[in-house]
Amino acid sequence: MADDNKGKSAQLGVEAKRETQFSEWYVEVLTKAELIEYTDISGCYVLRPWSYGIWEEIQKFFDAGIRKLGVKNSYFPCFVSKKALEAEAEFIEGFSPDVAWITKAGQSDMKEPIAIRPTSETIMYPLYAKWIRSHRDLPLKLNQWCNVVRWEFKRPVPFLRTREFLWQEGHSAFATRKEADVEVLQILDLYRQVYNDLLAVPVTLGKKTDKEKFAGGEYTTTCEAFIEPNGRAIQAATSHCLGDHFAKAFNIEFENEAGKKELVVQNSWGLTTRSIGIMIMVHGDDKGLRLPPRIAPVQVVIVPIYSKTNYDSVTAKAQEIARTLSDAGVRVDGDYRQNYKPGWKFNHWETKGVPIRLEIGERDLASSQAVLVRRDNGGKSTTQLADVVSSVKALLDSIHTSMFEAAKAGLEARKKRADTYSDFVKELNNRNIVLVPFCCTHECEDKVKLRTGTDTKAMATDENFGLTGAAKSLCIPFDQPQMPAGQQCFNECGRPAVSFTLFGRSY
Repeated sequence: MADDNKGKSAQLGVEAKRETQFSEWYVEVLTKAELIEYTDISGCYVLRPWSYGIWEEIQKFFDAGIRKLGVKNSYFPCFVSKKALEAEAEFIEGFSPDVAWITKAGQSDMKEPIAIRPTSETIMYPLYAKWIRSHRDLPLKLNQWCNVVRWEFKRPVPFLRTREFLWQEGHSAFATRKEADVEVLQILDLYRQVYNDLLAVPVTLGKKTDKEKFAGGEYTTTCEAFIEPNGRAIQAATSHCLGDHFAKAFNIEFENEAGKKELVVQNSWGLTTRSIGIMIMVHGDDKGLRLPPRIAPVQVVIVPIYSKTNYDSVTAKAQEIARTLSDAGVRVDGDYRQNYKPGWKFNHWETKGVPIRLEIGERDLASSQAVLVRRDNGGKSTTQLADVVSSVKALLDSIHTSMFEAAKAGLEARKKRADTYSDFVKELNNRNIVLVPFCCTHECEDKVKLRTGTDTKAMATDENFGLTGAAKSLCIPFDQPQMPAGQQCFNECGRPAVSFTLFGRSY
């Protein structure tokens, strides 16, 4: 049965423009690409198969990496007692506004409220104290794939800021600080690989300032990503060294080889479904999603070009191609629906971001070839059917490289250097992130946030399409320029600069 799909095509396509209507564009892509569905609870969303398939690819990649480091998966309850949370007051202070509490069971009040985990340190570490007795029990490296709840009161943004989200959280215990320091960077590099090698997203690696580090931790390392259309940075993943802070709070100690008691040194590290939102924002265009091939649930969609008489023959060949690609490890799907025209199908799969569209019609059958269309740049090529596997795999690799290099060029173009506060604010207003010489004190960091919140509004103009709002430190990049002798802090506080620090507006 055929029908007119013109009206449906118009509704299917993304109408908001990415460069000028970024927030509207993002929300529209999420629904039209069938990534999420809204629920009647604000900040809580359904992950539809298309987005959950992306998360599964991230899981596979990262899980394989941590297993090589000796990490084992486990699962802990999602509930934590009030007593356990209060055992680590400094830690919970950072989360207390976002903790969701269960106060009733049926119609009865609970004798003691139970919290739903915002993170699992206070659930897991009492058990670490039970399990760790000797140096022979170390290192203990556990990870869990689970959900957490943080009852955000800011405006929710799907994937980026939600009240419930999925993540992995790793928790390790070591006999020595040296071992812990090594793992912090091993995990951080795995996160870099997730973003670079899987999501085709460039990230800046560095250390958080003391003000921005994880509550209760000794230091925090981070991957910072950048969203070019709105000039905002976003924390992509973090790996923390906790030192012996939690070991003291939960009495996690072991007997060393000399028979003396010592406190363990701990790390924690996490990556969330925020990674999906970052990928969408970095790579999307006015047509919708552009999925990097290595995380696409479908890497190749086959769209047969039908006439009134060739449905059976073209479908048979398309299905044969699909089997060949699938046997070669390519994730492939075929769109054999007769009630949609090819143009509608092209629109549909472009919105969903499938990296390659393979078109085959009657003329292609006669020539034993197919047409390959790239989603990233619209480029077309033909391949002989005998070479379809090698052609598709080479094209998938090319698409990944092209997407990564384009995103990297965008990041580098927006990463600016400033030595004075006035130059810093000008760069912020041009939607950039800025590397500045900084004294790294809490007091100065607070002042930067306060000053930029007001000064950028005053300096924004219609001509520069300025992005206003407060800026904060993103990280102290590991890749540090040479600090000039006598360099002062950019914020005019009179203190000497300690490190070049990346500042910007962020989600």
